[in-house]
Amino acid sequence: MDTVKLTAKEVPELYLEAEHISPDVFAGKSNQEIGDLSVHMGNQTYKLADYFTVEGKAGSTAAETKIIIAGDVSKVKYIGMKMTAGEVEVLGSADMYVGAWMAGGKLLVKGSVDSFAGLAMTGGELIIEGNAKNYIGAASRGDWRGMQGGKIVVKGNVGSDVGSNINGGTIDIGGNADVHLATHADGGTIVVRGVAKGRVGGQMVKGDIYCLGGVERMMPSYKFDHTEEIELDGKMINFQVYFGDLGERHGKKKGEIIYGKIYIATGVSDTAGAKVAPRLEKKVHLSDLQTNQLASALKEMKEPSVQEVRTYIFDNFGVDMKPSQVSRLMSSLKR
Repeated sequence: MDTVKLTAKEVPELYLEAEHISPDVFAGKSNQEIGDLSVHMGNQTYKLADYFTVEGKAGSTAAETKIIIAGDVSKVKYIGMKMTAGEVEVLGSADMYVGAWMAGGKLLVKGSVDSFAGLAMTGGELIIEGNAKNYIGAASRGDWRGMQGGKIVVKGNVGSDVGSNINGGTIDIGGNADVHLATHADGGTIVVRGVAKGRVGGQMVKGDIYCLGGVERMMPSYKFDHTEEIELDGKMINFQVYFGDLGERHGKKKGEIIYGKIYIATGVSDTAGAKVAPRLEKKVHLSDLQTNQLASALKEMKEPSVQEVRTYIFDNFGVDMKPSQVSRLMSSLKR
């Protein structure tokens, strides 16, 4: 694979729109031709060579071309936009729309990115070693088609509205996720290895969300259905499975209603199936007065779910209990 190295000469005064930084565009071009490609800042048009030095050699096709970007490009947008093959490696951080409409190839960002990375992505692999802001793998404004294929890996934390309108593909988040994760989801898979802040899966009709660190506050339109042991990263993990969004219309397959699913991890076992002790839960207790009030409330509820009771406890007592703790408390009050 032939490699072109771009080195930033200076940080743009405003923000530089550089949608031509892509193996598809560079392939078959000389360094002079690459340097003559247009970039935009505000209402002005410049040459790529005005802001970058160009070294190396592009391959004859996108699949044979790798682009390495050095220097400060934290104010450069659209890197790898619409790329279908080849590789792009950003040695630092980048601005918005990294890998937007990406269809193939591999794009690696060693630092962090701003919002709209992997926008409406259909294929390929986008890896962000730092943090990412909002609308990662989401739909462009006014469109209902978010990420449809490929894989996005963010090793740090993400902002809000990640996976909005996701239809397919996988988003793997190594840290925490802010609010409105997978809003309007109609497919795809999202893994959050930290904590999902809340409003997870709003208006979701299909797809899977795995929250290994839990959800700070589950939406009331999700109902606990069952527990399930699922293999993830070579480990068997116990999950509480919630179906939703119950406020939405859902399709059917072979007579069975298809719901969006949120999986909340409760325990881990090794690959051989032997149980490993779960993490110690923070001991949170209700006072006798609060327990008596809860017991009275449970008598008025019709088959309440664990999440409904958990929400009641938080709203009335300001106590955030783990689902497993709520389940045990409900069992003790029924005796």
